[in-house]
Amino acid sequence: MKVAVSFISSNYDLETTIKKIDESKADYIHVDMMDGIFVENCNFSVQDLKKMFKETTKPLDVHMMVCSPNKYVKEFAKMKNVEYLTFHYEAHRRPIDVINMIRHTNMKVGLAINPETKVSHIIPLLNHVDQVLIMSVKPGKGGQQFMEDVLYKVETLKDIREENNYHYIINIDGGINGDTIKKAAKAGVDMVVSGSYVCKSEDYDKQIDSLK
Repeated sequence: MKVAVSFISSNYDLETTIKKIDESKADYIHVDMMDGIFVENCNFSVQDLKKMFKETTKPLDVHMMVCSPNKYVKEFAKMKNVEYLTFHYEAHRRPIDVINMIRHTNMKVGLAINPETKVSHIIPLLNHVDQVLIMSVKPGKGGQQFMEDVLYKVETLKDIREENNYHYIINIDGGINGDTIKKAAKAGVDMVVSGSYVCKSEDYDKQIDSLK
């Protein structure tokens, strides 16, 4: 199991938290970017993120919770270490256009879906993406309870991938902890995003190990 750690909810200041994740056993640093429009909260600009991750070495798993995600692709492409650039299916009228923009960079394409969005809506896009991010909470706030009823999407996506020989990974984000990881792993996800479960602990590696 791959683990991406989100730094939004932490016992430490931002700089310390990012450094601790960078030095931990995490596979990725999960970067949440919120614009205050697509989701209620607003946090960082791309310029802010460039400064924050100037010295880090781990690959970044960037999750844009923004309207008009196409506006940010070129700037993220200039950042080092961005492996996945994920945008929301619900955030653009023509998601294939955003996918194609990301395809023309060195970054991999991630497509996120909200808890209420059905897999059937994104089937035509699945052969174009490298990651599907299933939201198991409402996007935009940390510390929410895991929505178990989204797990059927994991099995559906696994079946579609196998039947069509697609190559995307299946990731899940929201409410992942030592208990919910068992349900996510049983459903068959390839990667999980965990925030407060790791960053509100004293021993990051111990928590990450419990998820792997």
